[in-house]
Amino acid sequence: MKRKQFGVIGLGRFGSAMALTLTELGHDVIGVDADESRVQQLADVITHALQIEATDEKALRAAGIQDVDVAVVSIGENIESSLLVVMQLRELGVQTIVAKAVTPLHGRILEKLGVSRVIFPEREMAIRIAHSLVMPNVIDYIELSRDFSIVEVPAPQTFVGRTLKQLELRPRFGLTLIAIKRQSDGAGTVVTNIAPAADESIQAGDVLALLGSNERLNHLDQLLDR
Repeated sequence: MKRKQFGVIGLGRFGSAMALTLTELGHDVIGVDADESRVQQLADVITHALQIEATDEKALRAAGIQDVDVAVVSIGENIESSLLVVMQLRELGVQTIVAKAVTPLHGRILEKLGVSRVIFPEREMAIRIAHSLVMPNVIDYIELSRDFSIVEVPAPQTFVGRTLKQLELRPRFGLTLIAIKRQSDGAGTVVTNIAPAADESIQAGDVLALLGSNERLNHLDQLLDR
């Protein structure tokens, strides 16, 4: 995986978590915030943590934000500042901008400003939790659209020992298996098999990543309950 450089603007709970995760994934991170205490908390963890006013284009340029591959704007609470920062990033020539939004109107304005992706953290988390409550066997959930999702579920006992060809997931369940997660040793190391072959057998403890309609996924969850 190519090492990338990210700029995270706003180091509150969302921004700091983003900066830390990107760092743990092996990427360079420039984190900026006007709050000195937030900057100090990350100073020894991420590549660069700088106390600057993010709406100041000269300060952003001095921080090297114009050179990042992706800029993440996590100033959600102050909508005016969020929009100003996005405008500054566009002026600096940053091609890929991800921005946190707190209201639908905020999100629409960000999109009109050319943001590559708008994130509604609370809404997205609420959706994931709601689906986990409705489908308690789901380990993780990603909404692709209103009707289609990707879920991670433990392999049903009835699947264990059978190959994907034998299971016929698409004809029987209308689902596509896109990956299998499996512990490879006693130390808990997890190996992910992307697009497994038809002769791949399901083992006890496997986690299946499945793509399908929400209706079909719900039927599978009911099967797991039985």
